[in-house]
Amino acid sequence: MRVDPRRMRERMVEEQIVARGVTDRRVLDVLRELPRHLFVEEAMAKQAYMDCPLPIGEGQTISQPYIVALMTELLQVGAGMKVLEIGTGSGYQAAVLAKLGADVHTVERIPRLCEMARQRLLSLGLFNVHVKLDDGTLGWPSIAPFDRILVTAGGPEVPAPLVEQLAEGGRMVMPVGPARRLQRLVLVEKKDGAALSRDICGVQFVDLVGAHGW
Repeated sequence: MRVDPRRMRERMVEEQIVARGVTDRRVLDVLRELPRHLFVEEAMAKQAYMDCPLPIGEGQTISQPYIVALMTELLQVGAGMKVLEIGTGSGYQAAVLAKLGADVHTVERIPRLCEMARQRLLSLGLFNVHVKLDDGTLGWPSIAPFDRILVTAGGPEVPAPLVEQLAEGGRMVMPVGPARRLQRLVLVEKKDGAALSRDICGVQFVDLVGAHGW
């Protein structure tokens, strides 16, 4: 049976994302357009639009579509914003941010995933994504501050270097929790130099590994 990715994307958006309360039209339009199946192994392409995370190798995953949408909506990304992503993974989240018009700087600690994501993003013509192999918990200090920061792995606390690199008035979204693979999604806003945070919902992410992670 022939698979129609465009129809599958439409169903994904309506049944998994809109149905759960995501309303940002720009985010929804990007998810309708972006070929998520190109960010997983070919053998898993038919599962790319399912309501679950999927393995991408090296013990890492591509996040559930709803979580990608929720985190992106919370970030409130505007065109031309400088955005830091920690945990490039497959490159899908970075692609979403790039499609929203952001200047995306994304850090991945696993060499194979870093190179695969770089090539995938280039093949899609997303030249506004800059990929770096490094410890993401240290951020990217040479080009800070960032208007927005998105962390796609769960750590015991928000890394201090990321708070420092967040611009005044900026937003950061990250899974945080005292136990591995069990966190709360946290929205951090920087006001008058202070980081103010609030819990959004429970989530399960892979570990944030590095000097300021697990």
